[in-house]
Amino acid sequence: MKPFRIDVPQDDLVDLRRRLARVRWPLQVPDVGWERGVPASYLRELVDYWQHEFDWRAAESRINQIPQFTTEIDGTTLHFLHVRSAYPDATPLLLTHGWPSSFVEFIDVIGPLTDPVAYGGEQADAFHVVIPSLPGYGFSGPPPGPGWGVARIAAAWSELMRRLGYQRYVPQGTDFGAMITLALAALDADRVSGAHVNFLITPPPSDPQAMSILDPDDLRRLGRLSRFMADESGYMKVQATRPVTVSYGLADSPVGQLAWIIEKFKEWTDTDKLPEDAIARDWLLTNASIYWFTATAGTAAQLYFETADLLPLAASPPAPPPVAVPLGVAVFPADPARPIRSWAEQMFPTIAQWTEHDRGGHFPAVEEPDLVVADLRRFRHVLTG
Repeated sequence: MKPFRIDVPQDDLVDLRRRLARVRWPLQVPDVGWERGVPASYLRELVDYWQHEFDWRAAESRINQIPQFTTEIDGTTLHFLHVRSAYPDATPLLLTHGWPSSFVEFIDVIGPLTDPVAYGGEQADAFHVVIPSLPGYGFSGPPPGPGWGVARIAAAWSELMRRLGYQRYVPQGTDFGAMITLALAALDADRVSGAHVNFLITPPPSDPQAMSILDPDDLRRLGRLSRFMADESGYMKVQATRPVTVSYGLADSPVGQLAWIIEKFKEWTDTDKLPEDAIARDWLLTNASIYWFTATAGTAAQLYFETADLLPLAASPPAPPPVAVPLGVAVFPADPARPIRSWAEQMFPTIAQWTEHDRGGHFPAVEEPDLVVADLRRFRHVLTG
């Protein structure tokens, strides 16, 4: 394992600003809002901020204050953050992000998780925190070949935790990270104390009576998921079928890259206005800059191709892996795929904690970090009795 620091070449910063200054803007149909995609009026203003006001060096410096490392596992280089608590009996916690996010999604929870006393908690709430970048995302190297789906990433995460010396640990995940967390709980059940997710899709069970017992809130959840599938899943179909083709435009145009992912921070967060009403603008541009500087839009999209059979678009997704360890589920109201509890409990009989939060969306660790920290602390107490 090698220490790692982010150091984007100054020439790359100059190139980014040059490209932002010379955008070739497309013609637009006026006054259509967000229903057809990111409106030019919003994107122009955000691009201007990215070019003239956003301070990448400040973001880079903040990230570099956190211990970072790289290691090679199964032929690819993995980047990860590793922050050990000062309390030696802290619980090892593995946090996994998804798309279109990155490891920076979890930066605001590191302090409260590793040093709970400084944030109003107790020593017993302490965690050692490990935050890897998914293969092909950000500063992790691209997969060396095809086949890097959920199961293979879970196996790499198991090896990473073994190399770090953690005999028992708790994985937590969101988006793709939730799928990897569930796979890891099944693969590494002898070492996983419990698993926690804040994203869980619950397809209807085979029982034809399953729909008849749903309450009005369950039906609203199904309606929101149906709207996502009908109106918001085009990106998924493209990345699950032609990730290479879409990558050329995203790797060549920072504005194209920004538009491709900023839309999701509007649609999947707890806001009906603008993305920065849910997540700080500088964080949004830090995340976009990581994709841009590393040119990983295409390699990140490959994960959709590798997991196409697991996605909601699949005709008949396979059953999730059996999870024998306690499972914690956190549900946030603005997530487009809120699970139905009765169906989830049929899929995962070991659910030990279920929390319905009153605010937050698909990226809760950056939207509502206090809620995520509190949920993980409660889950730790569930596991330890």
